Amino acid sequence: MKVHPMFADVRFEPPGPGPWELEKSHFSRPATRFGADALKEGMPIGFAKGMERYGLPMKGMSLVMVNGFAYGQMQPLGVPAGVASLGSGPPPKPVMWLLFRLHPQIRARFKRCEQVFESKLWRADLGHWDRVDKPRAIEKHLALQAIDPASLDLGALREHLKRTRTHMAEMITLHHEYNFTVMLPTGDYIAHVREWTGVSSGEALALLRGTSPLARGIAIDELEALAKALRASEEGRRVLTRQGDAQATLDALVAMPGEVGTAARAYLDLVRCRSIGYDISDKTAGELPDMLVRAIRATVEENRADDALATRDAKEREIRARVPAAHRSHFDELLGEARRVNRLRDERGIYGDSWGTGLARRAVLEVGRRLASAGKIEDPERATDLTIDEMVALLEGRSGPSAAELSKRALYRATMTLDHAPPWLNAPPGEPPPLDVFPAAARRAMKAMNVLMDDMTAEHTNTSKSPEPEIKNAAARVQGLTINAGVYEGTARVVLDPADFGRIQKGDVLVTRSTSAYFNVVLPLLGAIVTDRGGQLSHAAIVAREYGIPGIVGTKAATATIPDGARVRVDGETGEVTILAAAPLASLAPEVAL
Repeated sequence: MKVHPMFADVRFEPPGPGPWELEKSHFSRPATRFGADALKEGMPIGFAKGMERYGLPMKGMSLVMVNGFAYGQMQPLGVPAGVASLGSGPPPKPVMWLLFRLHPQIRARFKRCEQVFESKLWRADLGHWDRVDKPRAIEKHLALQAIDPASLDLGALREHLKRTRTHMAEMITLHHEYNFTVMLPTGDYIAHVREWTGVSSGEALALLRGTSPLARGIAIDELEALAKALRASEEGRRVLTRQGDAQATLDALVAMPGEVGTAARAYLDLVRCRSIGYDISDKTAGELPDMLVRAIRATVEENRADDALATRDAKEREIRARVPAAHRSHFDELLGEARRVNRLRDERGIYGDSWGTGLARRAVLEVGRRLASAGKIEDPERATDLTIDEMVALLEGRSGPSAAELSKRALYRATMTLDHAPPWLNAPPGEPPPLDVFPAAARRAMKAMNVLMDDMTAEHTNTSKSPEPEIKNAAARVQGLTINAGVYEGTARVVLDPADFGRIQKGDVLVTRSTSAYFNVVLPLLGAIVTDRGGQLSHAAIVAREYGIPGIVGTKAATATIPDGARVRVDGETGEVTILAAAPLASLAPEVAL
């Protein structure tokens, strides 16, 4: 992929010895300096806590930023530096066996792993999330949300900015601390079912449908309560459907007496400060009132006879019949545990870093408004490209980056993507240690994690070469992994940035690089999902199954091949997306404006 001429000399140098893998799950473009600092601080802490708690033989993960892109390196526990991290493969099997059996820290981890499976530790952790960590996080969010940054004097704004930055990092830690609470029982279920029956991961995961309500939308309970109140209120529906300014519509709903006003306030209080991305450069849901109004309308109008659970149960009976009789009770147990924890996959982000990131953005934009009023930056959004120290310096009247430097930073983030960053710095790692060097519980855990990581990232491998943009036309196709059956035809809406959410209309086909839990706010509008990246356990796959819409992931080429506004057919049976009609000129996505 071509690089903007201004950045042609950018080089990706390894930050140290050993393999460094490009982190693709959080940022599709370079991170802001503010966001990068919070991620570097919070993510490794969460990973290390989770690994220790679940008895995995890893010290943690090192995370560095190279030209704005995150690169990670797993740090084995007890393995001398340079032995297992330089890409030359693991030490000989006898050496690994002795290392794992004799190293006291590793032995302690293996013992812990036995206890994890015996006690089903994820149950206790899910309970702790419900009773302690989620309520505590919400309490912290609401306390910060109650503070209007515009009302603060300079000193108070400076302290509020620092507080939201710390809060964002803490919420990132919280998110990743619960990684293995979800991942271990889910991966354990998939690994066993695949071994017993030969079904694909997608077929196994289809049995989890109906167990993650938040996958159908942020604050789904509050949204459905608002929809119910609106269905019962003729005046409420009149307000909702009138044409005009979307923010005025939301304000009118909030001001209504009775159940509509109460439900509207409850819904908007929960979503307005939540980020719809992972960085402070991404807008919050409250900044996209058109999208919120359309999502509310779609939910009010929704009237489908959802036989999803009956279909799921029929599929469960079919797969269970293929499990050897001796293992069927174990199958029931594993499926039950995977269903139990499945909701946490989205909850930890939506109640954690999504909200924390949005609150940080709100504070940064207030800094930007003051700096723009003082003539120190051109636009309040430019503040998102400042470090927190630069923000404070400029607020206090000290020197900082020039307008030209900030424009360059913004252009870099707007034009560089994951496709410009090498997937590995230094040689990729060698083969992992053979699983038979691990004791039984650790072997089971590592097998579960390996299967899960493959399902999260493995993409379609036979994608044909993408057409160049100038020859995009009808009859072009892309191929990917099918994640939910069904065929749907609709208008492709290419979303390269969360700011593009405002263009999504009811019934559109979302075409994007990848999705996160924060995309859930637009799900009531979508007819199908197509992504460049992701595997059977990617977020897009989860929500397509949960919402019952066709989905295709891991195409690698959808956003480069499918024009915004084109009419497309998404075939969830074959994994193929076909362009049926080229996009009208008026519907083409605008170029990046800086």
